[in-house]
Amino acid sequence: MFESLTSFWQTNQSLVILFAVLIVVIPFLIFYIVKARKEHPKGLISAALANMGERFGYYIMNAVLLLFLCSKFGISDDAAGWIYAVFYFLIYVLSLPGGMIADRTQKYKGTIISGLLVMALGYGLLSIPVFAETTGTISWVLVFTCVALLFIAFGNGLFKGNLQAIVGQMYDNFEAEAAKKGPEALAVAKSKRDSGFQIFYVFINIGGVIAPFVAPLLREFWLKAHNLAYNSDLPRLCHMFNDNAGAMPATDMANLVELSGKVGHTGAVDASFCSQYLEIFNTGVHFSFIASVVAMLISLAIFLFVKNKLPNPAKKVKKAVEVTQEEKNADAKEIKQRLYALFAVLGVAVFFWFSFHQNGQSLSVFARDFVATDSVAPEIWQCINPFFVIVLTPIIMWLFGALAARGRKISTPRKIAIGMFITACAYIFLMIVAVVNDYPSGTEFKSMSDAAKLAIKSSPYVLILTYFFLTVAELFISPLGLSFVSKVAPKHLQGICQGLWLTATAIGNLFIALGVTMLNELPQQWMCWAVFAGFCLMSMGVMLGMLKWLERVAE
Repeated sequence: MFESLTSFWQTNQSLVILFAVLIVVIPFLIFYIVKARKEHPKGLISAALANMGERFGYYIMNAVLLLFLCSKFGISDDAAGWIYAVFYFLIYVLSLPGGMIADRTQKYKGTIISGLLVMALGYGLLSIPVFAETTGTISWVLVFTCVALLFIAFGNGLFKGNLQAIVGQMYDNFEAEAAKKGPEALAVAKSKRDSGFQIFYVFINIGGVIAPFVAPLLREFWLKAHNLAYNSDLPRLCHMFNDNAGAMPATDMANLVELSGKVGHTGAVDASFCSQYLEIFNTGVHFSFIASVVAMLISLAIFLFVKNKLPNPAKKVKKAVEVTQEEKNADAKEIKQRLYALFAVLGVAVFFWFSFHQNGQSLSVFARDFVATDSVAPEIWQCINPFFVIVLTPIIMWLFGALAARGRKISTPRKIAIGMFITACAYIFLMIVAVVNDYPSGTEFKSMSDAAKLAIKSSPYVLILTYFFLTVAELFISPLGLSFVSKVAPKHLQGICQGLWLTATAIGNLFIALGVTMLNELPQQWMCWAVFAGFCLMSMGVMLGMLKWLERVAE
C-alpha cells in the first residue's frame, strides 16, 4: 500500500499538489463569497468572477512565457527575459489608453467586451503550433509570437482598468444609498470599499493559483502520448545540438545523451531526435493556450450575462464654487505637496515591482535550474504566491483591524516601508542559501555535469519561504499603495494619479529582465539577490526618512 502511494506521488506530483491546493482554497472561496453577499454590493461577485476567468487565462500564459520562449526558439534567458519585460510593461501602460477610450466614449462595458475578444484573439494565435528554423536569423514565428503578445497586452489594457472602474462605481452607488439612511450607515458603507477591493483582488489570485498547473500538465500529457517525458534542461541542449550541427562541448553532449535516456528515448541522439523532442515539448505548451482562449470566452459569457445589472461609471460633474485668491494659493500649495508625496511613493513602487515581479523572471530560472523539483515543473511553483494571497489576506486584514482597535493604527506610508523591508528579507534569505551552497552564476551552472547540478540543488522549501516573504510584502504594499494614491491625489486629478501608479508599476516591470541577466552573468549567485535586497533596503530607508511628512500629507 505504502509503496503504491509512493509510486503514485512520484509520477503524479503535479496533480497531487493541485488537489491539495484546491482543498485548502475552496473553503476560503466560500468564505469570501458569503462575506461579499452579506456586506457588499450585489454586483461584486459577478464582476470578480468575470475578472477571475480573464486572470486564469492570463496566468496560464504568464506562468510559462519566459521558459516557453527559451524552449521553443532556443534564445537565451536574457533575450526571453527582455521580451517578457516589454510585454509586462505594455500590459500596464496600455491601461492608460484603454481607460481614455472608455472615458471618451462612455462605453465602459463595450470596451471591456472588446478587450476580452482581442485577448482571445491573441491567445488563439499563441495556441497555433507553428515551427520554423531559427539558426542565424530572427524567425518569423518569433515575430508572430510577439504580435500575439501585443494583442494580449492591448486587450488587457481595454479590460483591466475599466472593470475596476465599474467596481468603483458600485461602491459610489452603495455609499449614495447608505447616505439616505443617515451618517452612521454612510460610515459603515465607506468602510466596506477597501475590503471589497481586497475580495476582488483575492478572486484574481484564485485564477492565478490554479493556472500555473495547466500548461505543465498538458505539456506532460502530450509528451507521454509520444512515449517521452519532461525535462527542463533538455530543450536548451537540443537547440545547442541543432544550432551547432552536433558540435558542442563534451560535458553538454554527455548531459544530452544522459537526459535523452531519462525521458524515454532509446535510439541515436541526433538532429532528428532533438527536433522531434522540441516540437512535441512545445506543441504541448501551445495547446495550453487554448485553455486561455476558453477562459476568455467564459469571462465574456459571465460579463454578458450580468452586464445589465452592473452600473455605468458616471461622469464627475464639477460644481461651480466661488473662491478667493488666497484660497486658490492655499489650494495650489496643498496640491503641490500632495503631488510631491505621490511621486515620492511612486519612486519606491518602481523598486518594489522590479523586485516583486521576479516570480516570472529570475525566480522562474532559479526554480528551473537550482531547485530539486523532480517531476514538478518549475512553472507550478508560481502558484505559491497567489495561494498565499488567498490564505494570508484575512490574517493581514485582522492584524490591521486589531491594531487599529487598540489605538495603534499603522499609517499607510509606514506599512509600505515595512513591506519593503519584508521584500528585502526574501532576497537576504536567498543570499544566505546561495552562499551556503556556493552557487555559481547561471551560465557556469549550465556548463556543469548533470550529476554535479543535482548534488547542489536546493529543497523546494527555499522557493516556498521566498514566496511567503514576497506575498506578505505584496499585501503590505500593493492594495495599500492604491489606497495612498486615492488619499493624496487631488480630486480633479484622481484618474491621472491612478494612471501614474500604473506607469510606475510598468517602469518597474520594464527592468525586471535585469534579474535574469544578473543571475546568469554575475560571478556568484548571491550577488544577484544582494542587488534586490539593497534596492529594497534603500527604498525602505527613503520611506522612513519621509515618514512624518507623508503621514501629514495623507491625513
